[in-house]
Amino acid sequence: MTSKELSYLGIGIGIGTAAAMLLTPRSGEETQQFLKDKANDAKRRAEELRDSAAQVVDRGKDKLRHQVQNLGAAVEAGKQAYRESVETTPE
Repeated sequence: MTSKELSYLGIGIGIGTAAAMLLTPRSGEETQQFLKDKANDAKRRAEELRDSAAQVVDRGKDKLRHQVQNLGAAVEAGKQAYRESVETTPE
C-alpha cells in the first residue's frame, strides 16, 4: 500500500467514525453497553468454538488410537499366519 492509499484509508476511517457517532440512535452509554455485550457474545462464542474443536480433536485421537490398535492386531495376525504356513509347508 502506498502512502497515498494509507492517507485515503485514514480519511475514510475518520469519516466513517464521525458518521457513526453522529447517526447512532443510542446515547454514548447505551452504545458502550451494546458494544460490551457484543464483545462478550463474541468471546462466549469463541470459547464454545474452542471447546467444540477440542472435543473433535479428542474424538479424532481416540479413533486414530483405535485404528492403530486394529492395524497392529492385523499385522500380528498376518505374522502368525505366515509362521504357521511356513511351519506346515512340506519341504
